[in-house]
Amino acid sequence: MSSISRQLLSGSTNGRAIKVAATATPGTTIHTAIAGTSGFDEVYAWVTNTSNAAATLTVEFGGTTSPDDHVVDTYTIPANSLPIPILCGQVLQNALVVKMYSGTTNVLVVSGYVNRIQ
Repeated sequence: MSSISRQLLSGSTNGRAIKVAATATPGTTIHTAIAGTSGFDEVYAWVTNTSNAAATLTVEFGGTTSPDDHVVDTYTIPANSLPIPILCGQVLQNALVVKMYSGTTNVLVVSGYVNRIQ
């Protein structure tokens, strides 16, 4: 029987939001999935823009190749936004990494969690 446990995004410190510092590939690490192929992580993430200007976001999901690994490619996040859902349960395993980058450094913050299924 499988077990499910809620985990913090591995790029987070104590559940705090992760600041997107990268402006190009490879992006800022948001989460590294469970190792191996016997389990997987469902990833949930929301992005907030803390600046007075719109900012772009690219999400690299398990790799950095465009378009294959980009689940979000140059999406515009409005200025001073509320949290916007970006990842809604997409699954990842085998220690693959979710990374994000923006056209503007340090204005987008990411919060979320994973459901780890083993």
